[in-house]
Amino acid sequence: MHDVFMCSLVSDACHFMPSVGYMVPRTYHLDTVLDPQEEERVQKCLLHPLECFLFGEDPEEGLAKLKQGSESSGICGRVFKEGETVYSCRDCAIDPTCVLCMDCFQESVHKGHRYKMHASSGGGFCDCGDLEAWKIGPCCAIHDQGTARAEQLFRCLLRYVTEMLVWEKYYELPEDLEVDEEVYLCVLYNDDHHSFDHVIYSLQRSIKCTQAVAQAHTALIDKEGRWIVKKGTVLACQEVNDLIESNSKHISQEALRVEVLLYAVVAHQTFALRLGNWFQKIVGYSGKSVKVSALAHLISVVWSLLTLFFWSLPLGARRIVYELIFCSLLMDTESKRLFAIEFTKNYDMLQQCFIFDYHDRSIFISSLSVQIFTVPTLARHLIEEAKVIKVIVGTIMEVLKGHLCDSNRFQFQGYNSDKFFRIHVIFHDLRYILISKPTEWTDALRTAFLEGFKAFLDLLGCMQGMEEVKRQFGQHIEVEPEWEAGFSLQIQLRHILSMFQDWCASDETVLLQAFRECHGALIHCNHRANQSEPTDFYMCKQILHIRPYKVSQEPVSIHLPISRLFAGLYLHLCRTGAIERLHQHASYDYTYLAEHSLRCLVLVAQVSAEMWRRNGLSLVSQVYYYQDVKCRDEMYDKDVLMLQIAASKMDPNHFLMLLLLRFELFDVFNGSTSGKDQELLKQWNRLTEEMLFLLIVIIGERYVPGVSEVTKEDVTMREVIHLLCIEPMAHSGLVKGLPENSHETGLESVISKVSNFKKPGVSGHGLYEVKKECLPEFNPFFYHYSKSQHSKAEDSQKKRRAQEGTDQALRPPVPPAFCPAFSSVVRLLSCDIFVHILRRVLQRAAKDRSTQWTEAMVQRALHLIGQALLEEKSQLEAAADEEVAFDFSVKARGTKSVFQLLTKVKSLPALEGHSDMVKRVELYMCLAPGGWRAMNRPKALPSSLLSPQVAQDKDKAERKRKADAAKLHRQKIMAQMSAMQRNFIESNKMLYDNMPDSSSSHPGPARERCVALGPQRGSTPAQREVLTCILCQEEQEVAALSQAMVLTACVQRSTVLTQCRGKALGTENASPSNSLFMSPELVVGTHTGSCGHIMHSSCWQKYFEAIQNTTRNRLHAELIIDLENGQYLCPLCKSLCNTVVPLVPLEPLTIDYENAEIVGQHLTLPRWILILLARINGLKSINHKGASPEEASGLCGEGRPDFRSILSFGVQEPRKFSDSIAEMLVVCATTVHRVGLETPPNELCPHVPTMAWNTCAFTIQAIGEPSRTHDAPPLSPVLLPTISRENTPSILEVDFFHLLVGMVLSVPALYHEEAVELQPSAVSSAYNHLYILHLVTMAHLVQVLLTSARIRCDTMRSTIFKCQDVRTTYNNSDVSGSAVAEGVKRAITPFLRCTALFFNGLTGVPPPVEISSTAGHSGVHENTEVLRYIDTYCNVKLHYPQMLLEMLLAVGPEVTVSWSPPPCRYPRRRNHLIDLPADYSSLLNQASHFKCPKSNDGERKHPTLCLVCGTMLCSQSTCCQSQLEGEDVGACTAHAATCGAGVGVFLSIRECEIVLKASKTRGSTYPAPYLDDYGETDPQLVRGNPLHLCPERYKKLHQLWQQHCVLEEIARSLEVDNVMFALEWQML
Repeated sequence: MHDVFMCSLVSDACHFMPSVGYMVPRTYHLDTVLDPQEEERVQKCLLHPLECFLFGEDPEEGLAKLKQGSESSGICGRVFKEGETVYSCRDCAIDPTCVLCMDCFQESVHKGHRYKMHASSGGGFCDCGDLEAWKIGPCCAIHDQGTARAEQLFRCLLRYVTEMLVWEKYYELPEDLEVDEEVYLCVLYNDDHHSFDHVIYSLQRSIKCTQAVAQAHTALIDKEGRWIVKKGTVLACQEVNDLIESNSKHISQEALRVEVLLYAVVAHQTFALRLGNWFQKIVGYSGKSVKVSALAHLISVVWSLLTLFFWSLPLGARRIVYELIFCSLLMDTESKRLFAIEFTKNYDMLQQCFIFDYHDRSIFISSLSVQIFTVPTLARHLIEEAKVIKVIVGTIMEVLKGHLCDSNRFQFQGYNSDKFFRIHVIFHDLRYILISKPTEWTDALRTAFLEGFKAFLDLLGCMQGMEEVKRQFGQHIEVEPEWEAGFSLQIQLRHILSMFQDWCASDETVLLQAFRECHGALIHCNHRANQSEPTDFYMCKQILHIRPYKVSQEPVSIHLPISRLFAGLYLHLCRTGAIERLHQHASYDYTYLAEHSLRCLVLVAQVSAEMWRRNGLSLVSQVYYYQDVKCRDEMYDKDVLMLQIAASKMDPNHFLMLLLLRFELFDVFNGSTSGKDQELLKQWNRLTEEMLFLLIVIIGERYVPGVSEVTKEDVTMREVIHLLCIEPMAHSGLVKGLPENSHETGLESVISKVSNFKKPGVSGHGLYEVKKECLPEFNPFFYHYSKSQHSKAEDSQKKRRAQEGTDQALRPPVPPAFCPAFSSVVRLLSCDIFVHILRRVLQRAAKDRSTQWTEAMVQRALHLIGQALLEEKSQLEAAADEEVAFDFSVKARGTKSVFQLLTKVKSLPALEGHSDMVKRVELYMCLAPGGWRAMNRPKALPSSLLSPQVAQDKDKAERKRKADAAKLHRQKIMAQMSAMQRNFIESNKMLYDNMPDSSSSHPGPARERCVALGPQRGSTPAQREVLTCILCQEEQEVAALSQAMVLTACVQRSTVLTQCRGKALGTENASPSNSLFMSPELVVGTHTGSCGHIMHSSCWQKYFEAIQNTTRNRLHAELIIDLENGQYLCPLCKSLCNTVVPLVPLEPLTIDYENAEIVGQHLTLPRWILILLARINGLKSINHKGASPEEASGLCGEGRPDFRSILSFGVQEPRKFSDSIAEMLVVCATTVHRVGLETPPNELCPHVPTMAWNTCAFTIQAIGEPSRTHDAPPLSPVLLPTISRENTPSILEVDFFHLLVGMVLSVPALYHEEAVELQPSAVSSAYNHLYILHLVTMAHLVQVLLTSARIRCDTMRSTIFKCQDVRTTYNNSDVSGSAVAEGVKRAITPFLRCTALFFNGLTGVPPPVEISSTAGHSGVHENTEVLRYIDTYCNVKLHYPQMLLEMLLAVGPEVTVSWSPPPCRYPRRRNHLIDLPADYSSLLNQASHFKCPKSNDGERKHPTLCLVCGTMLCSQSTCCQSQLEGEDVGACTAHAATCGAGVGVFLSIRECEIVLKASKTRGSTYPAPYLDDYGETDPQLVRGNPLHLCPERYKKLHQLWQQHCVLEEIARSLEVDNVMFALEWQML
């Protein structure tokens, strides 16, 4: 069939549509399930013919040429003869020298253009095919048949794709497409109204499918946007359609969208989507070839049609169109320009569609704006030609017009949050278009920009004064108003306002015109409000003519964007000097212009004074964000700037009177009000504090470029200094505290100048501490401090001064001088009203009436006095006396002198903390009795007002006095301590006389034997151990017959020691059969750990019952502890536990060495083995009634001991324990059995004791492993023997330390008799332990030799039967005997160390000092001491060589080649977490190349790295889900089950976080071991700084895993985080 299709293409590509109509429905086999063969058929029958036609050759060869950048034909290159006619295109030629021969011209596109003919002078050649010679059409049809075919093919295919994607007729096709059969499909569409569960439920009820099928359909619907749920006749499909609509209405008000479509329609639409992917492949291979130009040209013709219908396309179609436009139109400069123009023309429509759509913006065509508007040249072009700023702002106004109220202001009550979030993207586009500030302006650009600016002012006009609030009296507000929308707009406009100001400042003409427009808009907005008649106000012989207004009684708004924009533009006028060319600016009424900013600041002050508390939290939240770092630069800071502008233009007395009026304190400071209402007095005091603070800010906050001669770097330095004066901060904390400007804070350039970096430790993060030389810049009334920050900073600086021994006065810093435009602001400090305000505040304090003043008022007044004195000093130093009009000190010394009031105030007890500041002010005035002006020589003043010489001398003397006093106090304390020590020695002289002299040691026969087992074993002394219960705090002695004292413990399965990472941990590894013989690979063990806290057993039982009863009612408690599995948190340290371990006291024991020696003469090792065999066989015959006992045969000799011979060497009564201890032993062993074998609890199971022994052995191995690693000798694969007997494991399949523990703990069971309970005596136990150790050690040595690669298997086979001495084996092998011996020593050392730990805990015999002193230094001496401690040293020398030879001879005949490689080599390797790269970018690069093995789509994955084994996993994705115990789990959960027995340590690479897993449903996050240059982690890669591996932190994480603390860390994390919503950890 595809041959027919190919023929139709070759004949005429424009008439191949009937062939497409015939082939497509027959190629696609659409059904409710995916067809795995579909892609192969489509490629063979449809796409392969298209590629053959396109390339004119084999598609693989054509694609290879495209990939290499070659064309199917090259340049024409015809050499012209003299007089030959040539052609040049005036429209398309790069220059007149680009010409074509006649043949090429006739077959080119230039034939219809304006061309020129002339005769060649000869020597030139035809430029056909030269891409750099022509703007368009570089090749003729002769030399680029591929391009001609491509244009024909692309034109037909794109018309077909466009028509089918927007096709809306469900039961018919276009005329040129054939409909063969009447088959229909029922298609279900995705929407944003129904959840996954709703769709699954509706499908199950409608098409009668299983839940799994319904889930699969739902996932495909969500991914593709639609999916087929029924195939059949139109009636059958319509029935399913009706059922789905009916069932979906039962659970939602809106029915699911479902349509019945003709089968051929869906097939053609599916093929149209497939062609989109095919186009992308061709374009990707083509690069900049002419085929791309043709494709881009053709797409540009049909793109507008696609955009009109884009919103109605399903998800899959949207993605294809989006990616196709991205990889074609945006790759060509001219096409991109044309696309941008069309995009701008349809911008309003596109954004409207997006706002009312529900899909993500990432697949919506409007998201391409970032690719267009961020190109500087293209942005300029769009501003000039398409008026894009005006278009974007107009779109914003259009989508928000529904929120306009009658007064033409926005009111967002009842807004749609999701829709509003989508509106924010339009503001992003406006910011994109303004990113690049122009360096050169044209008239067209000025005109277009100012048009857009006017439109922007209209938008701001609708925000000016919006959402006004009015103070609530009497009753609390009932419904909190919605304020978030207004502030979200303000946050979006923050950078845009700054960008508009920067654009205006780059051109003086634009700046002046923009300022005039802004002034007009501000006047217009202010006139909208109702204005009252002006009134005269009098104070200190000053008259202010102003309209009365009270913020506490009238409506007021916090949204004033035009006022703040006006202030910003005014600042730029002052910076550039353009203010001088602004006509009539002096006639502006700045009192009127600053009115609304002042009202807003008064509102903030009144909220702080708790006058608006009945207005609810909404207003408090608005005030918080108004001053927060996210908004303050374009809100709070601009309001302060507006008041500074007004202060510089107004009479200072009038300005302060206006301030008092708006703060409603005019009558208070005018003396015309006397209130007795305590609440009213409190409000006045708080408002006075806020008013004085605002005055401090207006006068002192000059670190704004344009207000003073400072740079942006100076501003950032000051911000950082004040942040660090609060406390040392991390880099991220500093970044959060600084305002962003285009994602940069300027921190990097100043941080090293003002602070010192303190590197982090194993935990925490690096901190910056302010440099001491920067501390004089500290301002306690820094205007960006919140209340809490102000308190912290003040306390921190006072503590620092106290430590340094300096005074506590926090003096105002020396500010930079105002710029000329703002120089008049300082007049506020010397005006009459200012002095009057200070005098009133101090008079109230001097009267010492607590209701009329506060400490904060006086503190602020003192700060203002300090500012005034600093200003007077700086002016006197900068100019001659007669030129300075600043006379604060003179006015302050006038009637009712301010300084006389200070003298009265300093004695008040409430102001003791500010006495140093008062003294400073008095000291300044004492230096100049007539004031600063009375000083004859201003230059003779001290160099620094803050530290005059007299004050320095006084401070030095005071510090010396305090230091001497402290020294005397220390000497007195030391003398007292010495006297107390002498008295104690005298009163306890007898104790000291009897103490041995540690300097002289006398070794003798009384020295305690440091041997843990055997006939030479040391004695176990009787020790009385008294412990305290952490619950009841009662003490109790640990005794065998007393109530049990228990340790909290946690039992868990572990693979930390495994030697076969990744081996399946199935039932064969957790079966009871494996509990008897542990594999040497230690595939999975049972670890028991404890935090060490002790309780009474009864207290623990009560606590556990209480936990179960109370925790069941606790919200989400099951996320922290698993009650069903007996988990609980330690009452003291909150460690995770699931059982308890009873404390069993050691039995006092003394060995009769003479008796032991006599027994040893008869009880040799061979005899002992025969006795045990006889006892075991006898017990077997008893258990199997009627069966005769088998005779025991030993390895050495033929003894036949009696059944009870084992009792003849000493027995005794078993030790008695209390019922409480016995019960707790059962609890512990049952928990170990349940957790280790993952079975239900069963204390009667015969495997309970073996599991208890195993956890003992495994835990000792886990803690006994050395902390260092040995350099193992080079090993090569070797063939090892199979020596396993029938139904018994091979010697290579057993971990002998587990066997040793089990044998030692189980041997006493052989002494049990029916009539009486017996246990071995001390001597019998000593020999039992010793001989068991000998046998197991020899077996382990054989195991080591058989698994070592140093001795070849064939050498061992040839020498075993010949040698009479073990050394012969070494000498005949390829390696020296010393090398083999050294390897054996290293291999057996871990076993010996674990053995020593085991017997130390079992017998209580203390180890020799030599072992402790050599801890951490492995060597011959340490091994020798360990051997002596376990009584094996002499036996290794005397008996082990012969025993080793006999065991090797015993296994020699069965040496085979079956074991290759061996299960385990010794010493076992010590497991570590994988090595991580030093640079985190390497991991990101690795993740970017990660491809999910089970998914072929391009969706974003979450690559997660297992740090235990290094496997890269696809987490949080449905593609890699699997079944675990009948439940669907994610890839990480499934991997943790096989890799770590349920415990996992993963690194989520894209999120830069460690994920800890403990079970299917429990996990937590943990800081990644990667830090930036500032010593901080970066979760979610929010900051994006370069990250580097911190070895210390990775080591800590390794210890967390190796010490089995992952479960505990998860429990602690969940407890601290107080999880309220369950995370689906099983889907990770």
